Amino acid sequence: MQKEKVIIIGAGLGGVALAIALIQKGFAVEVYEQAPALGEIGAGIQVSPNACRVLTSLGALEEVKSLSARPSEYRFRLFENGETLQTIPLGDTFLERNGFPYLTIHRADLHRALTNRLSAISPEAMHLNCKAISIDETEGGVTVEFDGGHRAKGDLIVGADGIKSIVRKQVLGPTSATYTGDQAWRVMVEAKLLPEELRPKTVDIWVGPGRHAVVYPLRGGEIVNFVGLVEDETWEDESWAAKRPWTDLKADFSGWSPEIQAILDVANRDECYRWALNIRQPMRGWSTRRAVLLGDSAHATLPYMAQGAAMALEDAIILARALEMPGSISDRFDVYEDARFERTSKVVLESTANRTLFHLPTADQLREGFRTRNVGAERNSWLYSYDATTIPLRTVPTAQLAE
Repeated sequence: MQKEKVIIIGAGLGGVALAIALIQKGFAVEVYEQAPALGEIGAGIQVSPNACRVLTSLGALEEVKSLSARPSEYRFRLFENGETLQTIPLGDTFLERNGFPYLTIHRADLHRALTNRLSAISPEAMHLNCKAISIDETEGGVTVEFDGGHRAKGDLIVGADGIKSIVRKQVLGPTSATYTGDQAWRVMVEAKLLPEELRPKTVDIWVGPGRHAVVYPLRGGEIVNFVGLVEDETWEDESWAAKRPWTDLKADFSGWSPEIQAILDVANRDECYRWALNIRQPMRGWSTRRAVLLGDSAHATLPYMAQGAAMALEDAIILARALEMPGSISDRFDVYEDARFERTSKVVLESTANRTLFHLPTADQLREGFRTRNVGAERNSWLYSYDATTIPLRTVPTAQLAE
């Protein structure tokens, strides 16, 4: 049976991963990205074993490893003195249990590894400077119109275009995202600017009243990634490129550990960014007859489990596997959503719950909150162990195949 032509809107991590997975399975794929040039802005990404399994299947893991750091531990630490509240070892035992390491990488480096792989197998698949403005589904296919009048036609369309997805509007109508009350600072620091003993070799989640910070190495330890999450009800700018004064950053983490102060003190004061975090509650109905959602367009999540990118990568593999099955396009979309809805919803809800845990108002409450949890055991049991390349998918009933 001839495989469908797939149009993907959005060339972020999930869209590019899906393109690779589908091309490897023999589908015709066109990817449309509104930006005039490829590249991902933003901070670091944590690549857990569930994401590494996807990258292996896409043929990109070795390049990702070469661009990453490999932290020795994942630690939860108290804001004022660095006291370790809980540790997840990421060494040999973790590798033996999960089969893959835990990596940290700059988002741009991960994106480049994926786009390099896509270019290697299908150099003509990517189309830049194409902003989708309307989608028309018919009995015979789907047509996308872009700003400027260009049109693309295919058999189905995938919205990998983020939380402001135009494809989501096609599928679910106007569903507004909710501002969480949190904003995220992002700062990159050259590790050589810090004393040797303060150059991180671990993933550290610093927790404190009304805010927390995430610190870990990138590019083999050459760069320190700092993300600071602060509660603020007054600001609404969503842009990842919105700069804010360094003095505001320092004020937000006043009284925090000297380790945090050392990072902030050597930060480039003209390169401090802060953006608003938005979320949607889990919602069924990710598809129409010919359009389907992937990644943040389907299940936008807070970054409080470091799993947003991993969920998009998993989506890509599951959707590609589902589309390879027999049955109508809409039936195969249902297979995909059935496989992904419960898991992605769990990540969304647990990430939201972590906001409460990480921001408890006193040191004693933070200690007690972590005393009653074993985060490492929890995540090893269901999160890191998941394999999108092999997990069984339900099949379309024979009666439906005959229709």
